[in-house]
Amino acid sequence: MNASNLLVELFVEELPPKALQKLGDAFASVLFDQLKAQGLLASSEARLTAYASPRRLAAHITEVLPQGQDKAVSQKLMPVSVGLDAEGKPTPALLKKLAAIGADESAVAQLKRQGEGKAEALFYESTVKGVQLTDGVQKALDEAIARLPIPKVMRYQLADGWTSVNFVRPAHGLVVLHGTQVLIGVKALGLTAGPATHGHRFEAAVDPVVIRDADSYAEQLREEGAVIASFTERRAEIARQLQAAAERVGGGVRAIEDEALLDEVTALVERPNVLVCEFEKEFLDVPQECLILTMKANQKYFPLLDANGKLTNRFLVVSNIQPQDASAVIGGNERVVRPRLADAKFFFDQDRKKTLASRVELLDKVVYHNKLGTQGERVQRVRAIAKTIAQQLGNPELGRLADQAAMLAKTDLVTDMVGEFPELQGIMGRYYALNDQLATAVADAIEDHYKPRFAGDELPRGDVGVIVALADKLETLVGMFGIGNLPTGDRDPFALRRHALGVIRMLVEKDLPLDLETLLVSTLPAFGDKIQDATPQLVEFIYDRLANMFREQGYSAQEVEAVLALQPQRLSDVQKRLEAVRAFAALPEAPALAAANKRVGNILKKAEAAVSAQVNPALLAEQAEKDLYTALQAVAPKAQQQFAAGDYTASLQTLAALRVPVDTFFEQVMVNAEEPALKANRLNLLATLYSSMNNVANLAILVG
Repeated sequence: MNASNLLVELFVEELPPKALQKLGDAFASVLFDQLKAQGLLASSEARLTAYASPRRLAAHITEVLPQGQDKAVSQKLMPVSVGLDAEGKPTPALLKKLAAIGADESAVAQLKRQGEGKAEALFYESTVKGVQLTDGVQKALDEAIARLPIPKVMRYQLADGWTSVNFVRPAHGLVVLHGTQVLIGVKALGLTAGPATHGHRFEAAVDPVVIRDADSYAEQLREEGAVIASFTERRAEIARQLQAAAERVGGGVRAIEDEALLDEVTALVERPNVLVCEFEKEFLDVPQECLILTMKANQKYFPLLDANGKLTNRFLVVSNIQPQDASAVIGGNERVVRPRLADAKFFFDQDRKKTLASRVELLDKVVYHNKLGTQGERVQRVRAIAKTIAQQLGNPELGRLADQAAMLAKTDLVTDMVGEFPELQGIMGRYYALNDQLATAVADAIEDHYKPRFAGDELPRGDVGVIVALADKLETLVGMFGIGNLPTGDRDPFALRRHALGVIRMLVEKDLPLDLETLLVSTLPAFGDKIQDATPQLVEFIYDRLANMFREQGYSAQEVEAVLALQPQRLSDVQKRLEAVRAFAALPEAPALAAANKRVGNILKKAEAAVSAQVNPALLAEQAEKDLYTALQAVAPKAQQQFAAGDYTASLQTLAALRVPVDTFFEQVMVNAEEPALKANRLNLLATLYSSMNNVANLAILVG
């Protein structure tokens, strides 16, 4: 059988731009997988190319067979004892089973036996004819449509006026070509396969575009239909044109980088044409974040930045048409953007007429959570927590600035600008704080208290911002855990995982001398009687996030578990402990000491009486236990001193000297001696050893 390339296209009304690439990839990949599963691909070398434009989803698949390959099938029928009588003749049950699968009594002689004894069964072996391509494509297409990740389904009527179908957008054409042959029998969404599609609404050279064969699809759409069918190619072309247009403007300007915006614009145009537009320079008096956001979010424009990253009064438009004279398109876009920028300027001018301090009382009218009160109440809690953190850090002046920043941090939520653009919360607060002649550290903290907003985001730039950001995130975590509002599975509406990671990053990366549990407990009084104490659950939650973070940084699960088993309160110490554990594990003495540590831990767990780390040298009878005691007396104080100084690597390496006396002790000494006093003293000796060895991490976990 000769294989040919296959093309399948659904021509539809404009698809949702933010979902287009995902829809295109899913449509093509399901088609490919289904054809492969049915044996319709000639070899493993078959290749898939996905196409997605605003009005089409398509797939091009190479080496597709006109008929699937025949398959040998072995079907288990029943146990031999049920299917054959004592004389080996078929029972009525076997004959009935054969008839059900389309065979008769003559097939009994060809049945195979497999298994032994009571497990021996009869198998019917047959050859299933390969699926015809039309049937295989129909099944694959039905599956591809059913499994599309559609954000919202539309129900619409077909041309007959009676039949309704569900799809992401109304479909108007179906192309299915195997080489040059149309697979006429294939249908979908009330459409029958044919060779014709449509190009650009206004600039197609011909309409319809009749596809000659599967391989000419992309070329014909480009030449005759004025459409770049490939999402990837269209995206690359837009990026190229954006760079070229910025270079034409000159002066070192560049288009703002925004991958999500580039994806969305790629999904909006079929024939991209980048044009340079401009607006009045007076609008540049408005904070550039406001202008950039309104141009990107509302108009899908690409603002141009100068060499210093400052906004210019030029911007780029990705048009879907290429007129000989583009002045009308440029003028139209400039007229459209002007009211948007004027609104931003109006909001900015109006907001500056009131100070942030005058807006604090308005937060009492903004509900935060029905169990936790208003934003005004929340602000008071954040202020109290910020003061507590500053006290723990021993810096009263820092506490004064943090209190002022915490009081004003949420006030921009009741400004006109943030009401229109919620994404600017914090950013506008900083601008308005500077307008109110507040200290730069306070203004920066108002913006930065939301940081880090996402994985990899920068931390607050100053100490004041760090304190307010910590207080804000701790208020959210302690409050939500305190009312039982915990994340479950994929649901985390209050972003508690992100808040926990933010707390971790600030404690670790800023090397803050704050104990985690003390920090959480000291947050509780700010809530009064609104919440329950959920500190144990929150501690576990934070350590889980901490473990994930360090595993993602390349530390092994064993290393992380060994360190976090002790729940070190200074999170800034955890990485140093991990490095120390890694260095210790590389020592030749490490495996034996880790195994001995595990053995000691098990012995102490089984001890019937209380064990202390107080050893009576007079009760040391065996030479091996005397040697271990002497070694501990020499090694343990030095290791403890290094541990107290934060030199965890040296502390663990010092303990490596205990390997020989520990091994000798377990070889020559019976811990559970018959004499109670002797037994108790030996357990105390092991408790001393265990205490000395597990300051940095639980070394027993390193045992493979």
